[in-house]
Amino acid sequence: MKLITATTFATLLCSAVVDAEQGQPRPDPKPSPDVLQVTPQLYQYTTDLLFGQVWKRQELAPRDRSLITLAALVASGQSAQLTGHIKLGLDNGLKPDEISALITHLAFYAGWPNAMSAAGVAKQVFSERHIAAAQIAPPPAAPLTLDPGSEEKRRAAVAAGVGDVAPELARYTNEVLFGDLWRQASLSARDRSLVTVAALIAQGQAAQLPFHLNRAMDNGLTQAQAAEVVTHLAFYVGWPKAMSAVPVLKDVFAGRVKPAESSTPLSSQDHPMTQASQTIVRSGTKPSIKGPEAWFTGAVRIDSPFQAAEPARLGGAIVTFEPGARTAWHTHPLGQTLVVLSGVGWTQCEGGPRTEIRAGDVVSCACGKRHWHGASATTAMSHLAMTEMLDGKNVEWLEKVTDEQYLAGPLVTE
Repeated sequence: MKLITATTFATLLCSAVVDAEQGQPRPDPKPSPDVLQVTPQLYQYTTDLLFGQVWKRQELAPRDRSLITLAALVASGQSAQLTGHIKLGLDNGLKPDEISALITHLAFYAGWPNAMSAAGVAKQVFSERHIAAAQIAPPPAAPLTLDPGSEEKRRAAVAAGVGDVAPELARYTNEVLFGDLWRQASLSARDRSLVTVAALIAQGQAAQLPFHLNRAMDNGLTQAQAAEVVTHLAFYVGWPKAMSAVPVLKDVFAGRVKPAESSTPLSSQDHPMTQASQTIVRSGTKPSIKGPEAWFTGAVRIDSPFQAAEPARLGGAIVTFEPGARTAWHTHPLGQTLVVLSGVGWTQCEGGPRTEIRAGDVVSCACGKRHWHGASATTAMSHLAMTEMLDGKNVEWLEKVTDEQYLAGPLVTE
């Protein structure tokens, strides 16, 4: 009997169809008959357990599962399995440029040979799907903004731990790895954290995992999602590596518990009605951030960004638009609330008119509805923008609002 090849097995693990009810790609393996004949128990586990249960669990979105699976395969050098999983990743919502960025990112965490091998497989898939070069390398976007305080601490730690032994490694770490790669907008900060954590688990690099798991949670990964990452990866990197990661997760989770959340009795000084129940970030302690050009048109300043600790999901910032400045079109999975603080602005939902907003107005944007907002053509405007996280995301940025769209049509002032 002819045994199953690695390529056939990759196809087994990665076939996908579109769910007619959901309209979303979902894993649906179509095993070769050889698999059933050679390894019937593996056939059953693959169809009923891995794809029938694990890939359908709600704790991680299919796109996230594809991200961490691809990262684990690249980090493990499993090129034979990549073809099917790259196809599945595209079906699950990964963009070609995001897969390209994943491979580039993992060159630093899994080594150049693994990344080069993965690039060859990706090229074949992209060619089969007639993916144009512009989709693989879109125009560069404004770099991501990282928290200055956290980055300063990280740079100091690298300098102290590495600088005196391998000064060039410290320089490349600070200037290239974190100063350039991690700021590339081709992947979100949460996505980069996800693929890094997955690669470290796949390689059994427990010593590096605490820093990157904390960074992932700072970037929006929830505790439940982190646990699901390890559960999912057990099937792709093996139970021993997944089990070795569990104590790291336990320590990181415990270290992030705030005093008011601890089961230890609180002293009167730390009683929830006093300072332990509040976190106060003083005005002026965080520097203003320029609104990224990829998301805004005109001069925009972002102040006092915040993100509530779990289980809360609320985050936001004060955003100031100079005359004529505005956001790009965008959506929010759980909607958005704007409180206009000063000035006069305009906002518009797709299909509706431009509407004037003034200080004191409260604007509620519906979940998933395309919209934009900003200053009027002649007057600056500041608002407090508040959104909630869903699966680690609170916004989907789309194309920019053109000058014609910004000025088109009647203006509703009442």
